[in-house]
Amino acid sequence: MAALSSIGTLLGSGATLYSQQRAKQAQYDTQRAQAEANQAVEVQRQNQLIAQQQAEVRNRQLQLARNIATTRARLASSGVAPDDGSAAAITTGLTGDAAAAANASDAVFRAQLASGRASLLNPATNATSFTRAGRSFGSALNNLLQ
Repeated sequence: MAALSSIGTLLGSGATLYSQQRAKQAQYDTQRAQAEANQAVEVQRQNQLIAQQQAEVRNRQLQLARNIATTRARLASSGVAPDDGSAAAITTGLTGDAAAAANASDAVFRAQLASGRASLLNPATNATSFTRAGRSFGSALNNLLQ
């Protein structure tokens, strides 16, 4: 009977180890699936930001072309040569203002793209690492006290 008891204990330990291993594997699979889903969402967000930025660039270029054409037409209708002197300075100023606005928009775009990147400064979203660290700290403290 004692032999059966020890065999039962071994079988029970084996079943416990097996179930723990399966639980760890299931947790790993879940975490991997969540990471893949988060990555897909981030790629979609970045693609959306890129498309939005490209549309803004096209709109700014079109608006600049319209403003320059309107200004040149007004200057020409009042008898001023649109490519000389103060008329050229006005169109150069419009181009400079548009370039400054584009630079500001590009800076915002780069910041938006960078905001979604993973960083070591971002806190972990699950408690697994915290509980592992607690167990490691507890076992180290236990070893020191013994």
